[in-house]
Amino acid sequence: MMHTHKFLVVLATATLACHGTQAVAQNAKERNIRLGHGIAAEHPLGQASVKFAEIMNRLSGGKMKVKVYPATQLGSETQMIAAVRGGVQEMTIVASAPVATIIKEYLLFDLPLLFQNEKEADAVLDGKLGQRLLDLAPGKGMVGLCYWENGFRQVTNSKHPVAKMDDLYGLKLRVMQNPVYIDSFKALGANAIPMPFTELYSAMETKAIDAEENPIPIIHASKFYEVQKYLSLTNHAYAPYLVLVSKIFWDKLTPEEQAQLRTGCYEGRAFQRHLNRKMTAELVEELKKSGMTVTPVSEAETAKMRERLKPVIERYTQDIGPSIVEQAQREIAEVRGR
Repeated sequence: MMHTHKFLVVLATATLACHGTQAVAQNAKERNIRLGHGIAAEHPLGQASVKFAEIMNRLSGGKMKVKVYPATQLGSETQMIAAVRGGVQEMTIVASAPVATIIKEYLLFDLPLLFQNEKEADAVLDGKLGQRLLDLAPGKGMVGLCYWENGFRQVTNSKHPVAKMDDLYGLKLRVMQNPVYIDSFKALGANAIPMPFTELYSAMETKAIDAEENPIPIIHASKFYEVQKYLSLTNHAYAPYLVLVSKIFWDKLTPEEQAQLRTGCYEGRAFQRHLNRKMTAELVEELKKSGMTVTPVSEAETAKMRERLKPVIERYTQDIGPSIVEQAQREIAEVRGR
């Protein structure tokens, strides 16, 4: 009888251990994550996306398998945002401008001449206001992990150097399908033409478009130097990238997995920003070697542009929300006062 009792205890213990192992195995479920973005693989964003996949593999002990799809392989930024919101795609990294069509407060980052340098941008994006804006995403079917860098935007064209505001007059200048950019360049005298990024190169090649505006790494990676002669360092806007996760996918993750994704985003951010800033400086020289004429824009001309753009900034401050814009200005002022 004693032997039978011992056998039953051992059997029960083994059964519990088996169930426990199965539970752990279930918790250790593999997650396959499709991460799409719209930029060439060699761009700092492309390189950092691959780095992010490596980081997630390390943090999750191989459970989170991130497969990166660069260069609009999964669709345009607008299409990928829709796929993420619908739970068809797990992650995307996109510019803030298309997100602003869904969450109007993100128009803040399209306001011209808001930031003077990366230090100011980092303080706002990584601070209280940046988080306040990320907190708006779950209501639209997305979870914002953090911000990576798109960078300061510059103007290129095929007609003549742009050293002052008047040089923009009449240029057929492609802008994103974003009202702030359309109205800003109209105010500066250009013929602002909204157009998807995927159509831009051919439009410049066929001379349907004279000019465009983008950060230096995008200008280089997209080989715009083949169809544009002049680069002007206008620094007219600073744009971040948003690292977004599908809310539908997010809600299936454990708290530990969610924390790993946030940590991965922060590690990737440090890598991507450093690389983007290093490459931006180097790529200006590369663009010169490729035949582009690089023209700086003076502080005096920037001040003229800022004055001309005041009505645009005031109009969109109402759309964005005065409290958002005021908080941004306060946080920027704190950095400038240090």
